[in-house]
Amino acid sequence: MRRVLGAALALLISSVSCGPGLADGEPAGEFDYYVLALSWSPNWCAIEGDAKQSPQCDPSEDHGWVMHGLWPQFHRGWPSYCTSAERNPPRHVTNSMADIMGTSGLAWYQWKKHGTCSGLSGEDYFATARAAYNSVTRPAVFRKLKDTVTLPAAVVEAAFLKANPTLEPDMLTITCRDGFIQEARVCLSKDLSPVPCGRDVIRDCRLTDAQFDPVR
Repeated sequence: MRRVLGAALALLISSVSCGPGLADGEPAGEFDYYVLALSWSPNWCAIEGDAKQSPQCDPSEDHGWVMHGLWPQFHRGWPSYCTSAERNPPRHVTNSMADIMGTSGLAWYQWKKHGTCSGLSGEDYFATARAAYNSVTRPAVFRKLKDTVTLPAAVVEAAFLKANPTLEPDMLTITCRDGFIQEARVCLSKDLSPVPCGRDVIRDCRLTDAQFDPVR
C-alpha cells in the first residue's frame, strides 16, 4: 500500500509542470482538543463559492489552502454556539483574518459557531487560530499544479504527512465533497501539538479519482 501511495504522490509531483454535534449552547472552554480545518480554496469555489460570487474566489486573491476554522472538539461530538462571557472580536480582527480564511465574513461566522466554545476572547481565539494555521506546513506541490487533476484522496494525506513529519496518520483526515477534495483536518491539543483524532473526525475520504483544481 505504501508503494502505491508513494507512486501516486510521485505521479502528482511529476504532473506539475464528523458524526452529529452536541446541542448548541454548551459551556465555553469545555472541550478535549481542536480540529484545524484547511480547505482547498479552488475546489470550494468550484463547488459553491463561484455561485455565491465570493471575493475569496477572485484570482487576484491567489488562495490555496485556507483555514476553514479551528474547532473545539470532544472525543465524541463537538460544542457549538457556546455561552461565553468573553468579548467578541472587533471588526479589525475579523478583517485581518481574511488573508488565511478567505473572507472576514467566514471569520465572524467561525467565531460565533466555534470560537465562542474555546473559552478565549475573540482576539485570543484568532491569535490561536493563526498560530495553529502556521504550525502546519501546507504541501507546496499543490500550488504548482497548472491543470485540474484527479487523484486518490490518500495522495493528499501522504503529501501532508511528508510535509509534516510530526503528524501520524491518525492525526489527520482528508474529506471530499461532490467529487472534489474538500479539506485536510488536523487534530491539535489545546497547546497546538498534534494529537490523535477522535472517532467523529478520523473518517477519511475513500475516493480514488477526486477532482483537484489548480490555484486560480
